[in-house]
Amino acid sequence: MKHKLTIVCILFLLTVLLSAPLNGKDVSSKPKEFGFYIKTNKTLVRLLPNMVFDERGILFIESNNPQRFALKDIDSFVIYGQYDLSVLTLNSLLFFQASPLGKPRYIFGKEIDIDMKKQGTNLYSLKQKGLLSRGYYCVWINDTAWDFVVE
Repeated sequence: MKHKLTIVCILFLLTVLLSAPLNGKDVSSKPKEFGFYIKTNKTLVRLLPNMVFDERGILFIESNNPQRFALKDIDSFVIYGQYDLSVLTLNSLLFFQASPLGKPRYIFGKEIDIDMKKQGTNLYSLKQKGLLSRGYYCVWINDTAWDFVVE
């Protein structure tokens, strides 16, 4: 009887110990792939890059179904990879015009001041200096922009 109770207890402990990691979310603080991330109060969310177009000297992006975040959920931004950070800017986006195919085009608005801190090899944490409000924003480096909407 004691032998069966011991086996049941061991099996129960193994089940509990091994199932805990399966139920938890991945809340790692270091990204696994190069790119731009928004750090929320729960996890890191990787944004998809968007291309910057130059037409007759006007720089713009075409909206490509950007990810949306609640204002209260955004903690900071994380960039991971080998980028020229001397040209990194955080900008609001302003509607410019529709493309010939009907996609909305947005130009870069006023630059928002940011604090950048190195966290490790090719890993940087960014935080805006002022308050972030609701709107359409992007982080822009050379020909790549990561756009997102704050609701």
